[in-house]
Amino acid sequence: MSNTSLALVREHGSTVRDEAGATTAEYATVTGCGVGFAAVLFKFLTSDMGQQLLKFIFNAIKGLLPF
Repeated sequence: MSNTSLALVREHGSTVRDEAGATTAEYATVTGCGVGFAAVLFKFLTSDMGQQLLKFIFNAIKGLLPF
């Protein structure tokens, strides 16, 4: 049997489906999750609490620098 067919039959009679579109679906899922995470991160970092956190981090880094 050909490996390019839509359904391959194993010796025991079970069916194996072709996963040609699986990679595209995985990329789409990961891209969607990345965009969602970026939106949440942007919303947090532009809030008052996020701004205070950024100021604290940058002040701590400035305190560590020797100049």
